[in-house]
Amino acid sequence: MASKQFTALAIFAIVLPAMAMAIEFTVGDDQGWTINFDYEAWAKDKVFHVGDKLVFKYTAGRHNVFKVNGTAFTNYTIPPANEALTTGNDVITLATPGRKWYICGVNDHCANYGQKLAITVLEAWVSPASALSTPAATAPSTSAAPAPSTPTAPAPSTPAAPAPSYAYGISVSGYQLLMAAMVAVAFLVV
Repeated sequence: MASKQFTALAIFAIVLPAMAMAIEFTVGDDQGWTINFDYEAWAKDKVFHVGDKLVFKYTAGRHNVFKVNGTAFTNYTIPPANEALTTGNDVITLATPGRKWYICGVNDHCANYGQKLAITVLEAWVSPASALSTPAATAPSTSAAPAPSTPTAPAPSTPAAPAPSYAYGISVSGYQLLMAAMVAVAFLVV
């Protein structure tokens, strides 16, 4: 019986970390980074998270990649040449959440041939184990009397990024968790 329990635990140890792994996206899939490709449609149904990687594949010398801001993206402003990625197999790790913009700086590839990509990067995936230990789940204070409250002016209203949804990571990985549990139970029964 101990051997079966060890096998079940080994399966969980393998499956749970795999659910939190980053994804590597080849920009443009089989077409790669090229002209006359709809990168907006390519990105539309994809979900990018912190830690994921974008791989720009192209023939070196025919294209390049610039990471730009929203204004440069909209205005097709090409940064200085020394900021270009030029290997033909450029890998960019998405390090922070928010909007990200990429363009090709060769000739008019961005402005006239659609060689540009805009994406939104979400917070990193959250595994079920780390979701259970979020700061929101801390124990309440045990002080004897509440601190006196004084009226304060309301905080200025500024737009803020929404808090990360820890339930999202759990619901996305629910299928894998269910499958791992079923396999573990099957090993225990056999």
